[in-house]
Amino acid sequence: MSTQEHPARRAGLASQAAVRARDKQAWLDLFAADGIVEDPIGPSGFDPEGKGHRGHEAISAFWDKAIAATESIEFLFGDSFACGAEVAFTGTIRTTIGGHRIDAEGVFTYRVDAAGKIAALRAYWEVDRAMATTKRID
Repeated sequence: MSTQEHPARRAGLASQAAVRARDKQAWLDLFAADGIVEDPIGPSGFDPEGKGHRGHEAISAFWDKAIAATESIEFLFGDSFACGAEVAFTGTIRTTIGGHRIDAEGVFTYRVDAAGKIAALRAYWEVDRAMATTKRID
């Protein structure tokens, strides 16, 4: 992964660090007031209408449903590509929940505003493919 300084890459890495640290407030503080989280993009169990979670209140509720319920989250990203005000990370997000490990392989993008706040976090991964990786861990 490139170490080149780029505002979107910095924001994405900070987001990942806050999730790993389980620091909800630090994570929320990274987002613009009207920021949006689409993880995954489209309808899912976290977002039945597929419209995303817009604004700090909705993003906070997403944290409570999708992140707080996990035992751990790892970001196993091989590379990132920064262009304009965005960055795309490629690889796997490994989640442990209820004694099971689930790997979501995909592309994970962050777009920042002029202040360097996250305007959009979008996750391109397929629920069925991720669920097929579920393994019991002891």
